[in-house]
Amino acid sequence: MAIDCGASGTGFIHHACLYDSDEAFVAMALPFVEAGLVAGEPVLAATTPANIELLRDALGARAHALDTAESAYFGRRPVERVSAFLRYWNHRKVPGRQMRIIAEPLWAGKSTRQVAEWKRMESGLNVLLADADLWMICPYDTRTVPAAVAEAASATHPGQVVGAEVMSCDAYVDPDAYAVAGDAPLPEPPAGAARLQGPVTPAAVRRFVRNRAQGAGLAGARLAMAEIVANEALTYLLQCGQQGARPDEAAGARVCAWEEPGILTWDLFATERSAAPAAWAGFAPPGAAAGPDDGLWLIRNLCESVEVRSVDGRLRMRLRYAGAGDAERL
Repeated sequence: MAIDCGASGTGFIHHACLYDSDEAFVAMALPFVEAGLVAGEPVLAATTPANIELLRDALGARAHALDTAESAYFGRRPVERVSAFLRYWNHRKVPGRQMRIIAEPLWAGKSTRQVAEWKRMESGLNVLLADADLWMICPYDTRTVPAAVAEAASATHPGQVVGAEVMSCDAYVDPDAYAVAGDAPLPEPPAGAARLQGPVTPAAVRRFVRNRAQGAGLAGARLAMAEIVANEALTYLLQCGQQGARPDEAAGARVCAWEEPGILTWDLFATERSAAPAAWAGFAPPGAAAGPDDGLWLIRNLCESVEVRSVDGRLRMRLRYAGAGDAERL
């Protein structure tokens, strides 16, 4: 498959491109973008400012037709990135025409946890955008990208751009299987964690979280959002419990909290059998009609990370929420 040959009505096409120079980036990006513009397709380049400048210079007079976004601001978290793609798709789609996106993730400086979440998202896009007539190429700059991340690109993308051609990735892994393989068991809460005593009701959880968050220095809107996160998490956990429980079981949970440097952590664990959510639940934004995963999407947007595991048929949710020292959220 040549890089300048697209097609409409084909659904989502997802390719990686490992490049090691400015010239290699332009050699991939220019024919991809030019072919889309000639066909009247919406084209977005979400990459670094340096690469945007390279591409605009190469396009010359045609550069005005290209949409651009700096990757650093086009979704800071994976869930925000998915929303950004879907917003662009819904805003710029043209019936009967494909859309093209160059979508470069930024890997430098990310923590081990963040890298794992972004690799998971790259895999999840194959499910979350499956119905969109969209051709996406994700460039990986091997001058700065860790070797393990570059290697993972072949597992999260069905194809890879090599020179002017697209080749299939033999190492590609089904997204659901990729998610399961990446879900390491969560350690038990620390011995010193504060535990909610008494009935675990929404009101009791909100009070518990509010007291813990106040003690950690949160106030105002950040404190109120902490309560919202906890309330939504409990509601979601109990909802999954109702789906997975036998008729003689009543859904319930255990809740505890502790502090890590700069982070408040909450652990909610179902006391009875729970239905495990889909691997990509809560990554796509709510639609026009209310959906069962809307609350989980809100939680993912407000927390630094959200981990969901099924433990012996019971659901565990671990939420990490930014502490009072996070200047970005002041």
